[in-house]
Amino acid sequence: MASTQTRTHVANPTEKYFRLNTGAAIPAIGLGTWQSEPEQVKNAVKAALKFGYRHIDTATIYDNEDAIGDAIQESGVPRSGIFLTSKLWSNSHRTEDVLPALNKSLQKLKTDYLDMYYMHWPVALKPGRELFPKDENGHGVADPLDTDYVVTWKAMERIFRETKKVRNIGVSNFTVAQLDRLLRNSEVVPAAIQIELHPYNTRGDMREFAKDHGIHVSAYSPFGNLNPTYSNKLKEKGVEGKLIDDPVVKTIAQKYNATPNQILISFQIALGNSVISKSVHAERINENFTIIVLDIEDVFSLSKLNKNAQFNTAEDTFGPDFVL
Repeated sequence: MASTQTRTHVANPTEKYFRLNTGAAIPAIGLGTWQSEPEQVKNAVKAALKFGYRHIDTATIYDNEDAIGDAIQESGVPRSGIFLTSKLWSNSHRTEDVLPALNKSLQKLKTDYLDMYYMHWPVALKPGRELFPKDENGHGVADPLDTDYVVTWKAMERIFRETKKVRNIGVSNFTVAQLDRLLRNSEVVPAAIQIELHPYNTRGDMREFAKDHGIHVSAYSPFGNLNPTYSNKLKEKGVEGKLIDDPVVKTIAQKYNATPNQILISFQIALGNSVISKSVHAERINENFTIIVLDIEDVFSLSKLNKNAQFNTAEDTFGPDFVL
């Protein structure tokens, strides 16, 4: 049984925001929609908005923007009250393809602007109708022109400066070296970077670099992931089971009379990161919309679990020719 003092360690998630370098406010907890089928994601978004979520995260490659747009329209929540993000996919990195790709996302989402538009990966695939062009081995096919992500970013900058279609622009899945190079060759500092973050992959290098340059960090996969495809690679880093089953996580969850998921979400917020949690189940969506104010020693204990174990790499996503 948790103590009365521990029970008071709960913050109201509807009131927790982080300030971006543009002055905009990004809600601390967002609903992720990766690998969610259209009908499932429609119900999930409607449930999330009902429970108080105001941050919805999607991407072109998720192939569910239509359903999310429908859910927002049917939710009764004003569009102005929702922080909506999507991401430029890798087959649209050429300068002439960036705006059409954005327009297509806006059309599907049934809105005239995005609160955040991320470059999904610093990887350029062969452009065309096929979102994920693959070779005979199932690996991604690179853009024959090898379009530089800096070129892509400059196209995003122009949209940000010259239109009202994006309120903020950011990047996702960049390394520190890539983000540093982007900053040295651009005019607009990204408002945010979205990366995989959890206690097994704390990315202190990126978090420190981003903080030094006024870039907000948004965490995806806060619960980790034990995809069988990666199991052998992860065992080399000491990952044997699910993060939610880690004894340290479970012990801290018991201390606060909370679930492991709630602790892992709250850990990111304690570090100053907004966090994207994914579920299509209403009960879990509601459960995840909780912020536990962790004692500093618990934040340290979770941080010490770091194994530099990244579950979602460019090589895993695109193939061996795309090691970042």
